[in-house]
Amino acid sequence: MKLGVVISTDEAETVWNAFRLANFSRAKGDEVRVFLVSQGVDYEMSSNDKFDAVGEAKKLLQAGGGIMACGTCLKIRQKEGSNICPISSLKDLYEIVKDSDKVVSF
Repeated sequence: MKLGVVISTDEAETVWNAFRLANFSRAKGDEVRVFLVSQGVDYEMSSNDKFDAVGEAKKLLQAGGGIMACGTCLKIRQKEGSNICPISSLKDLYEIVKDSDKVVSF
């Protein structure tokens, strides 16, 4: 299965659970791509010891999953992309939605 995960919040527990689902799906052999949009591009700032979303994101990348961040949303917040979430565009989000068998949003 091809799973698309759209994260539009920076709420630590929600983002952590979204990445946990992505990692579970990847461990089952699924292709997984995550797109961060709106407040989701700030998820790294809310990650903490209890809800280690950054750790889950790194785990996903190590397992071969993909993470992208909306360039416009980053620019609005005067941020740049990172190794964990490179700058992407609405075209990339469209491709995830178009190519995925299932898309979930958090």
